[in-house]
Amino acid sequence: MATASLSSVVVAVDGSEESMKALRWALDSLRLRPDGALVVLHVQPPPGIAAGLNPGPIPFGGPSVAEVPAFTQAIESHQRRITDAILQHALKICSDKNVEVKTQVVVGDPKEKICEVAAELKADLLVMGCRAFGPVKRMFLGSVSNYCINSVGCPVVVIKGT
Repeated sequence: MATASLSSVVVAVDGSEESMKALRWALDSLRLRPDGALVVLHVQPPPGIAAGLNPGPIPFGGPSVAEVPAFTQAIESHQRRITDAILQHALKICSDKNVEVKTQVVVGDPKEKICEVAAELKADLLVMGCRAFGPVKRMFLGSVSNYCINSVGCPVVVIKGT
C-alpha cells in the first residue's frame, strides 16, 4: 500500500502486541509525503478508569474522593510510567526501522480520543490493532476499532491479532 500522497497518519498504540504489530505494518507499508508526519498516539485512561476502583467517600462526614489527592496522584504517576514504557517500546520499533515519528498522549476514553485526535490532525489514515475479543467480551467492553471505523472521518486500517 505504499503511497506518497499521505501527509498525516495516526497509529494508535495501547501497549498490546496487536497495536505494535499495527505500528510495524504502518512503518513497513506506508510512505508519506516529504512534509508528512506519522504520529504514534497513546490514549491514557483517566485515573478512575485506570484504577478500576474508586476509594469512595469515607462515611459519616469523612473526606470525599476529591479530598483524597494521594490516591489520584499515585494512579496518575503509575499511568505515566505505563505510558512512558509503551511509547519507549513504540519509539524503539520506529528507531529500528530508521523512521522518525511524532508522539502524542491524551487522557480520556480511547475510542473517543483516537477519533478526536485523528480529526484534529486532519489524518489521511488511522492505523490501529485489534485484540479480537470474542463476541461476549466485545458486547460488554465494546470494540475501539469498530467505534473508530464508524466514527472517524478518514480511512482506517485495522491490523488483526494472530
